[in-house]
Amino acid sequence: MTSDRPGSSLPPANARAPAASAGRWGDLGARVMSGLVLAGVGVLAVWLGGEVFVAAAALAFAVMAWELAALSDAPGQVALRLGIGALAGVGVLVAQAGGWAMLALGLAPLAMAATPRREKPLMVAYALAMLIASVGIVDLDRRGAVIVVWLVLIVVVSDVMGYFAGRLIGGPLFWPAISPKKTWSGTIAGWLGAAALGAGFAVWQGHGWGLVYISPLVAMAGQAGDIVESLIKRRAGVKDASRLIPGHGGLLDRFDALIGATLAVQLLQMLLPLPLGLAT
Repeated sequence: MTSDRPGSSLPPANARAPAASAGRWGDLGARVMSGLVLAGVGVLAVWLGGEVFVAAAALAFAVMAWELAALSDAPGQVALRLGIGALAGVGVLVAQAGGWAMLALGLAPLAMAATPRREKPLMVAYALAMLIASVGIVDLDRRGAVIVVWLVLIVVVSDVMGYFAGRLIGGPLFWPAISPKKTWSGTIAGWLGAAALGAGFAVWQGHGWGLVYISPLVAMAGQAGDIVESLIKRRAGVKDASRLIPGHGGLLDRFDALIGATLAVQLLQMLLPLPLGLAT
């Protein structure tokens, strides 16, 4: 399958991860440099907090909505994609007022539902879930920077552990039909890394050992978010959501796991008395 969407076409899925080779690490330099830049911007936004964090979140989700629109509409729809991205950013800003203003989150999904595109139910549902997560991440930031740091580190640790374990250990693929590189070894390593991180935060913050089992659950949700985005890209016939970030693809490729993890925290805090100041 070919596509004019940003990003390279997908390789055939294999039953097992490939053997060790120099090519496995070919993207590591670009991933590290781009990751450091993204981390720097993220740390600055979290440190400044308040309206700066809200503005950064609105911009990030606007870009992700633009990427999602580009993955599903007809070629050449530049104005429509920009419009959907703008609606998403405005929706995030307006929703901060709470109450009925939260309905603004539906502007971009409604625009996607009203325009021709492939896999419309999947794309619209993902857009809405993504924008609901935007409210969650801002809410967590308002409760304290340490909560956002914990959440982001779970995603990062899970991703890094999965990256290296998958390439060093290899083995059977987790779901080759959707994610042709994600291995069981990397997936489990991500869970273990999240548990270790939770233990570290439990000791550092003194909020109890509940984080040891909550952190892997959030990591699992983050991995699920990554898998869902992989499914969307496979349906679009591309490897990356865009080419904005060298070695990483687009913002949606970087923040897909954070979306899933944030949604999990939003759900968990309604069901359980969560540590680390997460309880409502």
